Amino acid sequence: MSGAGAPGRGGPGHLGPGRVTRAGTLPPAPAAPGPPAGRGPTSGSAHEPYDSTPLPYDVTVVGAGVVGTAIARELARYRLRIAVVEAADDVGEGTSKANTAILHTGFDAVPGSLEARLVREGQRRLAAYAAECGIPVERVGALLVAWDEEQLAALPALRAKAERNGYDRTVLLDAAELRAREPRLGPGALGALAVPDESVICPWTTPLAYATQAVRSGVDLHLNCRLTDAGTDAPGDGPRVLTTSRGELRTRYLVNAAGLHADTVDRMLGHDTFTVTPRRGQLIVFDKLARDLVRHILLPVPTALGKGVLVAPTVYGNVLLGPTAEDLDDKGATGTTADGLASLRGRGARILPDLLDEEVTAAYAGLRAATEDDDYRIRPWPEQRYVTVGGIRSTGLTASMAIAAHVTGLLADCGLDLGAPRDLAPVTMPNIGERFPRPYQRADLIAADPAYGTLVCHCERVTRGEIRDALASTVPPVSVDGLRRRTRARGGRCQGFYCGAAVRSLLEGRDVPRAGRDRVERAR
Repeated sequence: MSGAGAPGRGGPGHLGPGRVTRAGTLPPAPAAPGPPAGRGPTSGSAHEPYDSTPLPYDVTVVGAGVVGTAIARELARYRLRIAVVEAADDVGEGTSKANTAILHTGFDAVPGSLEARLVREGQRRLAAYAAECGIPVERVGALLVAWDEEQLAALPALRAKAERNGYDRTVLLDAAELRAREPRLGPGALGALAVPDESVICPWTTPLAYATQAVRSGVDLHLNCRLTDAGTDAPGDGPRVLTTSRGELRTRYLVNAAGLHADTVDRMLGHDTFTVTPRRGQLIVFDKLARDLVRHILLPVPTALGKGVLVAPTVYGNVLLGPTAEDLDDKGATGTTADGLASLRGRGARILPDLLDEEVTAAYAGLRAATEDDDYRIRPWPEQRYVTVGGIRSTGLTASMAIAAHVTGLLADCGLDLGAPRDLAPVTMPNIGERFPRPYQRADLIAADPAYGTLVCHCERVTRGEIRDALASTVPPVSVDGLRRRTRARGGRCQGFYCGAAVRSLLEGRDVPRAGRDRVERAR
């Protein structure tokens, strides 16, 4: 810290980029600036001897999903030493990578709940952030379709609920109006509630954008780093010593954004206030030729288990069918099942019959962090300088930036001296959506570097230049799945059958230079 700085505040030298580590013993937090010129560490001057002991992190965030990375990015706005520890080898590797990718309006949240407020605020924040840094978003709108008289009778109450949540743009549609908007809908639909501002978003680029901006702004991201012991409460302003699979880490404040494992971390701190039940959602991804079948997100009338099985377009040009809602005991049960997929096909046949004639590109399952409560479990523990961020379900993507701002405020309430905020340098993320031109369609990029015109993955039109850029990025991938989430390589109809060897060779060789990327920065 600087001589005049408050305890825990980073000095001017801390404004450089952070570190991304995946192996080895954890490095210490960024060291304080050195002693004044002309004075050694043990000088005999009247001043106190210079203390060369590395300072602890001011805040450590456990979990690098969309919520954890959003919190890290928000904290990076202050002169603080921030670390993120994540058990997986990449950001967004858990619930964040396997969801329905909807940017919600919050129209159907529980009125007055914390979730309702943060989703409403988060939607505005994330929509603006996505436009600023290039996260793919498409405002397609949603239709809550009523298939029987009971569901039809529930639509006015859902409209009133939306108004209590501050959203007043819903429209009730009769059967004819619904059919005009979605002519391929299955027979028997009686009406719908239209929610025009529901959107689809890229769930992969969002946490990567947060993490990229955080690391470039000084946050240390420690991957392959599982928290095993949260240590004991330190007296006064003393640091807590965390034990991880890669060694010890000292921190003054702790944020638990561990997703499915948030209850486990909470119990390490002595709390037993909620239990996470993994709720599996299986989904089917249909080929791009199915995209013209649907114009909106087609939602059922929601139940206590969630929004139910939907049909939705994606920003990549595919169509999603799902998810199921299965409460399990195993927090690692992310496999699909024959029964689950058969159930989805049966429901899809009613919603959009022609969809089942289309080719299936992939099937996957994700786990949501359900708890006993209908609301987020975000709570400060001031005496421990600790904040729990639990029970963040499918709306966490939408609410992520608002959750981050809320948690930062809670940390300040717990005694963290934030100081004055600063603007973060903007980031521009690679476009992997279909709304705007992709690199293979841009003559300016190809003219600057032919690698952007050299296709590697033909199904998804991914170029050698995009793969090279991903491998040279701030948070590079180390697996083919991580590379797919950054570029869509191996994510198309053939699922890597033709391009898999070439993609893996590029990933493992890491022999692509940065020069080409540097030459086209102006063209971006």
